[in-house]
Amino acid sequence: MKKTLYLMRHGQTLFNQRRKVQGWCDSPLTELGIKQAETAAKYFKEHNIVFDHAYCSTSERASDTLEIITDMPYTRLKGLKEWNFGTFEGESEDLNPPLPYREFFVKFGGEEEKEFQKRIVNTCEKIVEEDNEVVLIVSHGAACRQFMRYWEHTNSIEQKEKISNCCILKFEYENNEFKLIEIINHNFSRLEGEAPVLFVPNEKK
Repeated sequence: MKKTLYLMRHGQTLFNQRRKVQGWCDSPLTELGIKQAETAAKYFKEHNIVFDHAYCSTSERASDTLEIITDMPYTRLKGLKEWNFGTFEGESEDLNPPLPYREFFVKFGGEEEKEFQKRIVNTCEKIVEEDNEVVLIVSHGAACRQFMRYWEHTNSIEQKEKISNCCILKFEYENNEFKLIEIINHNFSRLEGEAPVLFVPNEKK
């Protein structure tokens, strides 16, 4: 049976705004972050998307975003948390090494990239294998990106740009495989008084 997963990033936080490294540490949603979540909620409502169940990481920024999107009961899972950046948590993003990070953060008490990816992928797989047909998961930027990378061999679309706050990734799940079929990446630069513009993903060559 084909299932649908909506995987999305949380709204903008204080640390996002101040360009602080934010993995397992947390900070509150900004006013813009709240409006971003409200825009995502409006998108789901206007498209008559109803979830069987909703999940988020145990970080407050994820649960706060989810509670703006829906008032249904939900489940918080540690497996959906962001990359653990060790002692880099809360520091300036200027201190981050060049991509790809790989095992860089391990020597600072953080996670190795492939272990982090495996954690996210395994958690999402377990969720869709439950008695769910349409699922919402609110997680984090790097978590969403790692999930996309793991399944890039099944996808016909891609996004090289940064996964913005409240970006929504729509996956189909069938025969034990996820396939990315749509990217809803709102442009919030004209949030006040105007409808958001949707990002059109690139087709793979």
